[in-house]
Order: sequence, then C-alpha cells, then structure tokens
Amino acid sequence: MKLSIVIVNYNVRYFLEQCLKSVYQALEGIEAEVFVVDNNSKDSSVEMVRESFPSVKLIANKDNPGFSKANNQAIRQSKGEYVLLLNPDTVVEEHTFRKSIDFMDVHPDAGGLGIKMIDGKGNFLPESKRGLPTPWVAFYKIFGLSSIFPRSKKFAAYYMGHLSADENQEVEILAGAYMLMRKKTLDEVGLLDEDFFMYGEDIDLSYRILKGGYKNYYLADSTIIHYKGESTKKGSLNYVRVFYKAMVIFSEKHFSSSFARFYSLFINLAIYLRAGAAVISRILKSLSQPALDVLILYGGLYYIKEYWEQNHRFIQGGEYPSELMSIAVPAYILIWIISLFFSGVYDKQVRIGQILRGLGIGTVSILVAYSLIPEDWRFSRAIIILGALWAGLSLISWRYLYTLISKKPILVSAKSDLRILLVGEGEELRRVDQLLKGNLPLLSFSGWVSTGTTHEDDYVGSLQDLPDLIGVFDIDEVIFCSANLPAEDIFKAMRDLQDFDLEFKIAPPESQFIIGSNSIHSQGSWYTQDFNSVDKAGNRRAKRMLDLSIAVLMLVFSPLIMWFYKRPFQYLKNALGTLLGTKTLVAYAAETKGGGLPKLKSGVLELDLALNSNRRDEAIKHQLNLLYAKDYDWQKDLAFIWRHRRSLGN
Repeated sequence: MKLSIVIVNYNVRYFLEQCLKSVYQALEGIEAEVFVVDNNSKDSSVEMVRESFPSVKLIANKDNPGFSKANNQAIRQSKGEYVLLLNPDTVVEEHTFRKSIDFMDVHPDAGGLGIKMIDGKGNFLPESKRGLPTPWVAFYKIFGLSSIFPRSKKFAAYYMGHLSADENQEVEILAGAYMLMRKKTLDEVGLLDEDFFMYGEDIDLSYRILKGGYKNYYLADSTIIHYKGESTKKGSLNYVRVFYKAMVIFSEKHFSSSFARFYSLFINLAIYLRAGAAVISRILKSLSQPALDVLILYGGLYYIKEYWEQNHRFIQGGEYPSELMSIAVPAYILIWIISLFFSGVYDKQVRIGQILRGLGIGTVSILVAYSLIPEDWRFSRAIIILGALWAGLSLISWRYLYTLISKKPILVSAKSDLRILLVGEGEELRRVDQLLKGNLPLLSFSGWVSTGTTHEDDYVGSLQDLPDLIGVFDIDEVIFCSANLPAEDIFKAMRDLQDFDLEFKIAPPESQFIIGSNSIHSQGSWYTQDFNSVDKAGNRRAKRMLDLSIAVLMLVFSPLIMWFYKRPFQYLKNALGTLLGTKTLVAYAAETKGGGLPKLKSGVLELDLALNSNRRDEAIKHQLNLLYAKDYDWQKDLAFIWRHRRSLGN
C-alpha cells in the first residue's frame, strides 16, 4: 500500500465531511487507506463518518487522549509506505497526494514533506514553512520582529521568511496540518511524542527527523486550504498558554539544561505578556464603539443643556444644577447604552432599525423612571427628548461615515443582507441556489457564474469574469460548488481575488452545509443556512434577557412561592444558577448522542417535558432539539416556562 492518511477529529463534523470528500477525490488511482480518529466528539461526527464514508477506518475514542496519542493509534495500524497526518479543517486539490508522493519518491533523502497552505480567503499561511524555534527565533516572533522584517533571514526565521513560498525547498519544521512522512522514517525516529497533548508535537517530530539524518521539504507545487484552527480556536488565551507550554516541553527535551531553563523562563514571561496583551486588545475592541457613543452622547447633551439653559431655562429660573451633567445625564446615557446593547447595536454589523429601536426603548425607560423619581431630580424632559433625537442622528451618522470611508460595513441596509455569486453548473448550482434562497429571505442578489468560457442567459458571466462581476454587482461573498469545479481552480480563483474584501465559501456536493472562514485571525465558521438559529447573537441576547428577568422574579417572590415546590431549595438553586448564567431556563432535551447543534447551558426545563413519558425516544428528542435550534423565539420560551412552571423546582 502506498499511502495511509490519518485525520484526528474533535467536534468539527462539517469540516471533516468536506475534508473527506476532497481526500477521496484526490486518492483516485492511489492505493491508500484513510483513518479517522475521533476524540469523543459531541457533534455526531462518528455517525456521519459511518454513514457517509463506510470505507474509512474509524477509531472512536471514548475520551480525548490528545492529538499525539490519537495520531499514534492510527499510525501503529497503518500499512502504507507513506503516512500523512492531515487536519480535518483542510481541503486538498485533486492532484495533491500524487504530487506529494512523486516528490518523495524522487527524493530518497526526504523524511518529511509539508505543503503550501492558504486560509479561507486565499491568503498564504506562513506556517507552511517554519524554522527551528530556538530561543532567539522564538524571541523575534513573540515580540513582533518577524512581522516588522518578514523577509529577514534572521528576524523572520520562525517562518523562514527569506525563502520563496512558490519554490520547492528544504525547511526545518513541518506543519502538523499536512505532514507526509515515510513509514520507514517513523520506525527509525519514533512516533509523535505523547507528552504533547496538542501543539508542539509537529515541531518535535520534524526535529527528530532532521536528527535522524533525513531532510524535511516544503512542496509549493500543490496547495491546500487550511481553515486554521476550527477545532482549536487559535485566538483564545488557552491557545497561547497551551502552545507556549508545548515549547517549554520541546526545549527541555532537546536543549541543554541551562539553555532549557532560560527558554522556560522566557516562554513563561511570553505567556503572561501575550495573554495580557490579548485581554487588553479584546477589551479595547469590545468597548471601542460603546465608548465612542458615550463621548458623542455626552458632548451632544452638554451643548443641548447649554442651548436650552440660555434660550429657555432663564424663564423658569436660570441655570440647571450641576447634578444634571454629573449624575442625571450619565444615568440617561447608561440606560441608552444598555438598551442599544440588548438591541444588537454592538454586533459586528447593525441596521438603522436596531439603533432606533434601542434608543426608543431606552428613551421610554428614562421617561418612565423620570416620572417616578422625586420632583427635585426632574430637571428637564426637553433635554431627554432632544438628547434622544441627537442620539439617533449622531449614532447613525458616524456609523454611516465609517462604513463609507473604511469599506467595512458596520452599518448595513435593513432591506438587504448579502450579495452572492455562485460558481458552478447544472443541478448542483440550482440546489445550492435554492438552499440559499429558501433560508435567506433578505438575500438581495444571487448571481450564477459558469465554470466554462461560455454560458447561458441565466448566468451573469464566466469564471474568468469574476473580478469584473464582483465590482459591477458589489459582491460580498463567492460560493464555489465543488461538484462542478476542481479544487485547484477554486484555490486559484481565491488567490486571484485576494485584493477584494470578500468571503469565500465552498459547497460540498449533496451537503446541506456550506463551509467557510472569515479570515486568518478568526476561528472561521461552518454554517447551515437556517431560519432563525438560537445561536444568532440577537437570539442569544433575547434568551439571556428572558432568563435574567424570570430569575429575578423567581428570587423576588421566592419567600412566598418556593414552599409550593417539593424541593424548595432546588427552586432557589435553579433561580440563582439562571441569574449567574450557569444555567438556562429552557434547554435541549437530553440525548445520549450529540446532535451537532449550537451549545446551550444546562437547563432547568428541558424540551421533552412537552412529551408524554412513553414518547421520549431519541428520534423525537432530536427533532425537538433541531426545531428549537433552527427556529428560536423567546416568546415560545416564555410560554413553555409558564406551561411548565411547576417543574422549576426539579
């Protein structure tokens, strides 16, 4: 047997499905075996592999032993001359395996081979070729010198920036996302070191291959997509900690004791610096819009107060007291900001209607509170009304100007969501088009692009016309139908369109899921075009607000009503858990098998309460959960809570 492919999966079912489809297309004419090692996924990955890919040699672990151990499980069973470690969040070209094997066949000194990788937007991933992370190399990377001097042999050694990304050549370290090795080499130097739970194992094995007398190569003749971090969330603080801890293990294993101590000290310092920087950056990013809104609102209200004081207030007795600007106005602004937040104004994109709704609710809340407070604190209704008008005008205006100048649409039209081009042919193109139109009622444009040089009247153009079509139709997203288009052509189109601010996605044949990634810095996303997913930001906020409101009522009235429950203290515990966010009032019906649905907190009330006990089988539970996840409505939650209020103490 020529090739054994090992894929370790953890909760990325939809990426795995697309990966396996591309793998089997690329294996045509090659004697090979494919292993999938699942590390106790909860998203029905195992069931999907068994049903859709029966030829896969599946190893379903009952726990998560880590990346290294899982790979070794399959490597020990493999029979191929070559072993390929492949990430599940990758897509390979049709000729990737053939070119890789041919390269290894004509380079007997090669122990390992990496490949050119691009992200979900077609950008080259520098980790495709890496250098040995010595302390100085790591120092230059951690403190940003490699970014400042990306072509320097010295400062950019971590990614070997001085080497061309378009030429086959020797490198030091291979990326575990695509790591092809001779089985003979692994027999000599050993398998992955299981001390590495995740990260660092590819660096360790690459270094041992070099120490074993072999060479590592980088292959630029073929390309794969690596969505980069779908199963690992590389933007998280946990990633920083785990990755750098892996570097400490590597240094203690391969460097002298004194060198390793210095390296360990340096790496631990880097962990705290990077973690601190990440926290600060995240806080600043999340607070930037609210902070700007606060400044604009306060400035506007100050000038409104000055104008009203000088032109109208003198009739009633002169200046306003200082408490207006020091206490009352900040309170007004706080109420508006909270209302805007719960209206979704601080999501990635916002509509004018959301801003107006948030300000409207906030203004009504302020006026109601104004009517209830002592008369000494009722400074001026006029300032509240004028302030609300200023808020609506100013908050919409600055977002409109920012969208216009930066080309980053944070303010979007209420009548359109996406402008999409679909690249494909025939029935598959029509199927994907119906999938989008049937589930995106606000889709404003969906144009068909032919894969050939000629096309029928239904098409807006051909593949070579994509750059012009994107500009003419102001396109947001391009979706490629992989059933009609070779992966090589898809990747080439993505690279050619890198200069456009676009999102690319791939629709695998016969799949209801369209796979994509927003950028190299994001975790990416799989998605199905759904109706009103419980996972949408607005629905999560609505669900959380309902939980908070009901939990507060439960606690306020608990001295009176908790004693009507068989377990009064469990009632209190449920109310407190909901208030603190460790529980949600309405959750999925418990299933013994994962349903691949958006995650929710454990529930006080589960959906199967609506069923008779003799009808609570797995299939019905799954259908209930699926319906709840795809078509969420907080009012239905409220009705469910009221209907099953006697179970709040369970």
